[in-house]
Amino acid sequence: MTDTGGRNDAELVAAAASGSEHAFRTLYRAYVRPVYWIAHGLLHDPGDAEDVTQETFLVAWRKLPELELVSDSLLPWLATICRFQSANRVRRRGLERRHLADDDAADIVDTVDVERQIVQADLVERILVAVGALNALDQEIFRLCAAQGYAYQAAADRLGVSHGAVRNRLSRIRSHVRAAVEPEES
Repeated sequence: MTDTGGRNDAELVAAAASGSEHAFRTLYRAYVRPVYWIAHGLLHDPGDAEDVTQETFLVAWRKLPELELVSDSLLPWLATICRFQSANRVRRRGLERRHLADDDAADIVDTVDVERQIVQADLVERILVAVGALNALDQEIFRLCAAQGYAYQAAADRLGVSHGAVRNRLSRIRSHVRAAVEPEES
């Protein structure tokens, strides 16, 4: 029940894989914002996040013909591509720094803490798994409200449910996701 003009992700992926630019644009509009925020969380730079988002969708467009969608959502696959593109961006930064010959190279501060990037990638993966375990309506509420920033009423109108249903379900969804991602206490 994504905002994809009444078609599900599997139908749109099949159409896009067959060359439909309209289907791909529909998928792009549905997922560009969450992919951007994943990239921004990994890179901490709006410009790099925008570049990686575009690179993610370029790679996705090229690889769609070989994709076998294993869930109802294209987002986990896009998130994986985004993480790889972000890692490539970090490697390119490192190579550029190493090629600087003067003493100023020593003054450059690494803007991406690799350990934090790994932890955040793991966190994104755990969130995607937790959201993937939800029923279709809850996944859609999470996508609209948490990933795309819809207000409760706007999400309720789009999904054909009440404001209270969205608010209550989102509260439960957040608790579920929080429990899935917080480290267990020994």
